[in-house]
Amino acid sequence: MVRSIFTGASGMMVTMDELNTVANNLANVNTDGYKRETSVSKAFPELLVRRINDDGVVRFPLGSYDLAPVVGKLGTGVEYNESYVRFEQGSLITTENDFDFALEGEGFFTVMTEQGERYTRNGNFKISNDGYLVDMHGNKVLGENGFIRIGRNNFQVDKDGTVYINADYEPEDFVEKAGNEWKNMQRLDRLKIVDFPERRYLKKDGYTWYKESEFSGEAFIISEDKRPKVLQGHLEKSNVDPVVEMTRMIEINRLYEANQKVIQTADETIAKLNGIGRGLGMA
Repeated sequence: MVRSIFTGASGMMVTMDELNTVANNLANVNTDGYKRETSVSKAFPELLVRRINDDGVVRFPLGSYDLAPVVGKLGTGVEYNESYVRFEQGSLITTENDFDFALEGEGFFTVMTEQGERYTRNGNFKISNDGYLVDMHGNKVLGENGFIRIGRNNFQVDKDGTVYINADYEPEDFVEKAGNEWKNMQRLDRLKIVDFPERRYLKKDGYTWYKESEFSGEAFIISEDKRPKVLQGHLEKSNVDPVVEMTRMIEINRLYEANQKVIQTADETIAKLNGIGRGLGMA
């Protein structure tokens, strides 16, 4: 009976962790670039239950036959293992704001924070007072050659992530791009769009930032053939489906109640056994 209490308690603890994950997903359903998390649980080893003093042999006058003494398996509980991020593409919306960017495909924008480089799918950028492209928290967006200083709202970004500015802008090292589409623009830099050998093991680091871990490997600039499309004037919304998360929340609540009932039943059974034991002792 005591074992059943511990089993039920472990189930309640796991469902609480799962509920926190679902609640966090729902809280960020409208957060640009947010990626939903999924909880993973791990069961403790099961025990094989068999009848005591029973070899499984049934004998009768004319012979015998075997009857397995195994009753079945007994679960010993469960534990919370991890929460991992699901990096499926979120829906893309058109904003017609030149400072909004979305990635169509796999990869991350790179920003420089006080803690070092961080990676995000949230392309809701703006321009700082000194003319740099920054995120909503004032962290500078990185290009492949450093920070991107556009000066003012006179720039364009193509689907490769290359940043072009008006030809009468002041900086020196420009490379003009051929073609009529960008005839009056000059190349400034290209957005630093990266990926990781094991994206699944990235760690969340507040807001919609991610940082590399010892298991994710180091960030690398995505090669030309695998580079995602950069869409200027668009934003990627959260990939959280509120209907799915609400359904999951109901399931978790029911699992919590079921484990709670296991503990309650075990407690009542123990109380009755104690009463019987005291009664026999008095006799």
